[in-house]
Amino acid sequence: MLSFLKNMFEKKPQVSERLPFYDIVCPYCFAKYGPDEVVFRATHYRQDDEDYALQEDEILNAYRDKFGLDAIDELEAVIDPDSIPPENHLYVDNVLAGVTDRYGMVSKRRLCPKCHNELPITAGKAPSNIISIVGASQVGKSVYMTSLIHTLQNSTASRFNAACMPLNAQISRKFRENYEAPLFERGQLLDSTQKEKRQEPFIFQFIFKDSQKAPLILVFFDVAGEGMVDREYLELYAAHVKNSSGILFLVDPLQIKTIRDRVMLRAGDEPGEFTARYDEPREVVITLFENFIGYQEQSKTDIPTAVVLTKSDMLHLIKEDDGEYIKSNSNVFRNFVHEQYLNTAEFENINGEISRFIEKVDRPFKDALEVYFTNTAYFAVSALGSNPVNQKVSGVVTPIRVDEPFIWLMHQLDYIEGREQ
Repeated sequence: MLSFLKNMFEKKPQVSERLPFYDIVCPYCFAKYGPDEVVFRATHYRQDDEDYALQEDEILNAYRDKFGLDAIDELEAVIDPDSIPPENHLYVDNVLAGVTDRYGMVSKRRLCPKCHNELPITAGKAPSNIISIVGASQVGKSVYMTSLIHTLQNSTASRFNAACMPLNAQISRKFRENYEAPLFERGQLLDSTQKEKRQEPFIFQFIFKDSQKAPLILVFFDVAGEGMVDREYLELYAAHVKNSSGILFLVDPLQIKTIRDRVMLRAGDEPGEFTARYDEPREVVITLFENFIGYQEQSKTDIPTAVVLTKSDMLHLIKEDDGEYIKSNSNVFRNFVHEQYLNTAEFENINGEISRFIEKVDRPFKDALEVYFTNTAYFAVSALGSNPVNQKVSGVVTPIRVDEPFIWLMHQLDYIEGREQ
């Protein structure tokens, strides 16, 4: 048994035969389809031809409306490849990459046929390995996402011979101006009103310098509280999780009543940013079951799922008198750097400790995870390194272990190997 576990954790990335093409999972609407089903945006317009005149894209605007984005009045026409003779189809690496229209103009802007957003260049040429971030409202998903992306861009990527890049310039600007700069330069958290808005997915690619490795796509898609009663929105959320290759399942310690009561008791006059209302972690599992897992084989999912206990710095408030919950010398409170591979000894330590901790403080949640998820691991992170007071971080933001769950998922998806040392 021990040798089996050792082999499992020390597995090397599999060298598998590359397929000529792969199914595409749209990182915007999360629909799944073959690469020959894409459509194209024309590169020009003609007022004398209604097929190529500037026009409203109703499908794209319907998508934008879901997220409160303004409609776009006029765009170049959408070209269905079926309307173009096969000899005018352009293939790259066995994937339909462009069409030559009736006016001899080549279009290479591939669109998702379901939402008409522009697809990544690698779509269809490599596996669409999407990693999703899920969790209840008001548990700090935006802050964790910001800290994770910042860490991946500035340190983790270089340690794994990769780069972490936003999907496009618009996402880059929005992330920088609305998330990274306020948090890491000014120590400010997001306004609560922002958290309640429906947010279009934030999409980043973790691109390896080794061209034989497909990029990993990291999608942050937050479902605000009001979205949880909107069936159409929930169906989008379910597709987002169902077509993911890996899941980061965030759990705020304050969601757990046992911890919430103890932290509030110990916090005294400076409780920090404690939100008044929290959904129990098990309720998120139930939502996932109702909208996704319940429709899977045997009502379970085998998607690798990292259960991430956030705000680990807050556990300082219960460790001194409650060693049965968390030890003062716990790995939770120190950072660890994985480089080139997953250190499986370090992983097993943190996985075992947090697994036992959650079992003690919220057994129903742990049982629900074990019923519906067949491949889970447990982590503890601090996106800030300290508990904010009045929406401000005192001192420098110093994330602790924020990239470890992501690195474990890379290992599960055979991008990197695991070693004990």
